[in-house]
Amino acid sequence: MPQVDRHKERTVNIEFVAVEDFSILPYPERFTLIFITSGSIKGILNQRPISISAPGVLCLAEDAHVQVVEKINVSAQSFSFHPEFLNTITLSETKDYFPTWPRIQTGLSLFQSNNLYTGVPRVTEKAYPLLFEWFFVLGTEVQAQSDALWVCRIKKYLIQILGLLEELNRNNEHSPVDVVLDYIHTNYSKKISLEDLTKCVHLNRVTLNKMFQERCGNTAIGYLLSHRLKVASDLLTHTDMSLNEIARATGFEYDTYFIKQFTARKEMSPTKYRTTSRKFATAQ
Repeated sequence: MPQVDRHKERTVNIEFVAVEDFSILPYPERFTLIFITSGSIKGILNQRPISISAPGVLCLAEDAHVQVVEKINVSAQSFSFHPEFLNTITLSETKDYFPTWPRIQTGLSLFQSNNLYTGVPRVTEKAYPLLFEWFFVLGTEVQAQSDALWVCRIKKYLIQILGLLEELNRNNEHSPVDVVLDYIHTNYSKKISLEDLTKCVHLNRVTLNKMFQERCGNTAIGYLLSHRLKVASDLLTHTDMSLNEIARATGFEYDTYFIKQFTARKEMSPTKYRTTSRKFATAQ
């Protein structure tokens, strides 16, 4: 059921179910992320068979057609959110006084029903601990509402979960580049060196960078920086986190270094980007 924000006296259309029994799916007027932590399920999703063994994720839009036909020692939790939860803040009003908002787009491809590979994104062994931690925070914050920024924190972790699942879902191959991409997408918030990346696949830096250039048009460290800035851009647009908080959440040791790199790549400061991106999203 929707949560009542005890700090700001508003309704927040989200729900966390600590023990998902799959009896009422999909939830009406909700996007739902189901995180399977043990056991397995089999069923039908949008007229195609699915089989998910832990660790796994099931992504359901409100109009999804899903039927679970078998559950084997399954344990799962779910986080559901109304599409309006993806709206950020009211920035302006039209002449008819209907508010417009920038909108989180990260991960929405996971819920599309017209793609064979959506709905059941790939979860790697390295991604699992991170997803487990982030889902735990979602559940804790929904229940505790620890301070006035609890909704902001939930959006932060939702962006990170959806972004990670989307990246893992882009390519189901597992070449050396895919292994390093998995490592980057699951560890970008930590300190990472080129040596760390080469150790993942037992390649020297020249070979790894050549493969990255061919696949991604960038070196491995260049890709890491771009991915960190991509996540930071989402957090700037859709949360009110401080620059220091965003810097630490995206693997930059100092906010001054984050500001320098962001400004050099985006040709504007993070603060200006936050303002501009929200205005642009509103115009769209």
